[in-house]
Amino acid sequence: MKYTQLFLSTLVATALVSCKEEPAETPKVTYDAAKVEKPAPKVDTAQIEVADLPIHIPGTNYLIHPVGDLNIYGSSKPKYDASSAAATTASFQISNYDEGEITGYLRNLKFQQIGTDSIVALSDKPLLIQSVKFLKTVAEKTKQQIIVYTLADMDTNQDGKLDVNDIKSLYLSEMGGAKLTKMSADMQELIDWNLIESQNRLYFRTIEDTNKNGEFDKNDVVHYHYIDLLGDWKVLDYKPI
Repeated sequence: MKYTQLFLSTLVATALVSCKEEPAETPKVTYDAAKVEKPAPKVDTAQIEVADLPIHIPGTNYLIHPVGDLNIYGSSKPKYDASSAAATTASFQISNYDEGEITGYLRNLKFQQIGTDSIVALSDKPLLIQSVKFLKTVAEKTKQQIIVYTLADMDTNQDGKLDVNDIKSLYLSEMGGAKLTKMSADMQELIDWNLIESQNRLYFRTIEDTNKNGEFDKNDVVHYHYIDLLGDWKVLDYKPI
């Protein structure tokens, strides 16, 4: 009888565990009228900001310094002397570079014109830059040097921080960071973008949470846009479906 009771207790406990709800994914959009005027997310002062060594994209006259957060493993108080190396592992690499594209989770980019010592930040506002793409073929054909960014610039889920759980947006700038301009609409998630070289157009898609459920799903509306890169970067809509 004792073993039977133990077996039944185990079954009940297992059932309770199996019925436990999994934690919900962090939404990318939170709607709260009381927080409409919520200020921009503050910089996390607990993070240590570092820059990768500069990157030079061939054909340009700038060095690019990626800036991000130092990742520390094994200790909450990082030290940089040799005696602490065994206890603390620090990842100083914050970005990856390949053929004109920089990827990572970057807090800023800083541009330095070759031949000068002046270093200029892309933005003075909180950002989380996930990819930076230099449009090499456009530059070769038109002499216009344009950079495409995918980044988060708003705390759309209102959790007080800017991270990958916030909406991703599309930006353009000139090489050197000038004319930084947002192309996608606020509160619309960037799906993807594509350069059509023959037309010097950049096409992109966004999705809007039209039913206001805090998720991007099949019930929401996809928007289609393109930009004439040789013009004034005006975003134009088109309707393929």
